[in-house]
Amino acid sequence: MLTFLSYVQTFLTRTRREENDRGATAVEYGLMVALIAIVIIAAVTLLGTNLAALFQQIADAL
Repeated sequence: MLTFLSYVQTFLTRTRREENDRGATAVEYGLMVALIAIVIIAAVTLLGTNLAALFQQIADAL
């Protein structure tokens, strides 16, 4: 009986720990995706403005 209770306790604590790790991993991935999205938005905004000005200069020269 004691062996069975020990097995159940080990199983339950292992399951909780794995679930906590999965949750932490999901949060970390979410933060990384948000950071990448912010960098992409900033790059596109800056490059878009500079490219529009460059194309306007080329159009004016033509």
